Amino acid sequence: MIMEQAQPKLTDFGIELVDVKIKRVNYVEQVRDAVYGRMIAERRQVAEKYRSEGRGEASNIRGNKERDLQEIKSEAYKIAEEIKGNADAEATNIYASAYGVDPEFYSFLKTLEIYRTSLDKSSTLVLSTDSDFMKYFKGITQP
Repeated sequence: MIMEQAQPKLTDFGIELVDVKIKRVNYVEQVRDAVYGRMIAERRQVAEKYRSEGRGEASNIRGNKERDLQEIKSEAYKIAEEIKGNADAEATNIYASAYGVDPEFYSFLKTLEIYRTSLDKSSTLVLSTDSDFMKYFKGITQP
């Protein structure tokens, strides 16, 4: 529209108008404030969209991390239990071998282990004199 109105006026001077570009538009202050307000609102909306997407992605990452952590813990627990099971089996075999060779010695060692784990300086026990628990404190009887 500007070109159509300006071209006839410039031909008298031998000027051909090729293009018109608007460099700046001055608005009334109320219009300018409204335009800036819409621009700010639009930018805030876009920013909130990105924040929302970021929170969603962060939740996905945290979920994946928790899942991976659980997998690692489960695998570690499984391996630890297998190692404990193998060690218990080996210990049982050793104890069984020892028990088979000298059952009285095995009984003596197990009783000492029970004394060590169940009695301390503040322990008080009331037992019968014929209690099997204290049989090694009574003395060795000759067969």
